[in-house]
Amino acid sequence: MPAAHSDSDRLAMLEKLGLASVEQLFAGLPEGVRLRRPLAVPGPLSETELKKHFLAAAKANANLEDWVCFLGAGVYDHYIPAVVSHIIQRSEFYTSYTPYQAEISQGLLQSIYEYQTMICRLTGMEVSNASLYDGATALAESVFTAFSIRKQVGPVAVSAAVSPFYRRVLGSSLGGKGCGFQDLPYDRQTGQTVLPGAAGGSSQGSSPSKAGGAMPLAVVVQHPNFFGCLEDLAAQRRYCDSVGALMITCVDPLALGVLRPPGDYGADIVVAEGQGLGCAMNFGGPLLGVMAARREHIRHLPGRLAGMTVDRDGERAFSLTLQTREQHIKRERATSNICTNQALCALAACVYLATLGEVGLRRVAEACVQKSHYAWERLSKIEGFRPCFPEAHFFKEFAFSGPVPSRTVQERLAQKHIVSGLPLGPYYPEMRDAILWCVTEKGTREEIDRLVRELAEICKDEGAPCAT
Repeated sequence: MPAAHSDSDRLAMLEKLGLASVEQLFAGLPEGVRLRRPLAVPGPLSETELKKHFLAAAKANANLEDWVCFLGAGVYDHYIPAVVSHIIQRSEFYTSYTPYQAEISQGLLQSIYEYQTMICRLTGMEVSNASLYDGATALAESVFTAFSIRKQVGPVAVSAAVSPFYRRVLGSSLGGKGCGFQDLPYDRQTGQTVLPGAAGGSSQGSSPSKAGGAMPLAVVVQHPNFFGCLEDLAAQRRYCDSVGALMITCVDPLALGVLRPPGDYGADIVVAEGQGLGCAMNFGGPLLGVMAARREHIRHLPGRLAGMTVDRDGERAFSLTLQTREQHIKRERATSNICTNQALCALAACVYLATLGEVGLRRVAEACVQKSHYAWERLSKIEGFRPCFPEAHFFKEFAFSGPVPSRTVQERLAQKHIVSGLPLGPYYPEMRDAILWCVTEKGTREEIDRLVRELAEICKDEGAPCAT
């Protein structure tokens, strides 16, 4: 295969850098990580050869159309109506760039405005931004928004039942601010967050005015939480009021088809992972960060917002407005260095919600509840399997411990083209052999029954009790 650069090209570049050889260029790299052989890249391929090459490589990937998926934990296997892909693949949306010039970007701006409106209706909040990168960064940005609202950086109380992936991103983000967050434990029976001294909460004897010894500026709870358990948002509001903190709630948007929106409980900021609203799993991305807030906090929201106005002819028009981005205002006044939004994923969510409507969204949510509870009942009948939170109320995810190591379960199910739930041990050591299972509206009775049979067979083969 011919080299991309000639010897004379390389010598010219080295001379410009003041180096005598390529070895000097990479002298700072440890010897153990340096490649001492040519890259294993095939020679030039024709178009037909290249197509065959990539088709062969793609076959190494598992296609969920041929598998049964019980994995959730933040990215979900929900059904996506065909109209979603049809709309987002239109060239004017698929290739659109930042809509700086409103006069030629009305279609994109309108789609963002419609998305914001739907998010507000879904969450019960008054304002929404145009979206963020994913649920994890949305949560981190919500805490920065709280700092902006309070005009200070301070302690944040975060439930241990918030996604460990989100907590890791939040910890890294807060590290840049020179602070961290305080843990709020979860109840081992209900799976709910234990709020210190909150009236009606499940805590015992903790001070109602402090969390971990310092007054929190904000309190973060996920609903349903990472274990799938429903939280008591009224208790979160009472606790926030008792300590003078802002209420940040992370939600599953689809669950709001059957649950009261956090806005009804007085949430200050609501964030979510919106992947389940019409975006495919795609190996974990791209995702969709949802963020909404009370109207009084609108100037503290990060990223962009689309607004509706009228043009000089009195016709309805859309534009970017209330920009708090570094690209629009002085850096020291910017609320965040987030400069973009997930426009295509937000459009997918907009089309998905418009297609389903309120009734359709409720039916999808109800199907998730019914099918996941059927799976819970069936798994609880396998000898040795027990729910981690026996008193929990849940939406579509639930945690079970079993007599067989979770890693073994995961590997054995994969041999049967079944995607296992998430082993919880790596994130919660006290739940070493527990697995977080997820059943969406796509799950069928036959698939759930098959899962139960396979689990019983795995127990039998591993010498564990297997009666069902």
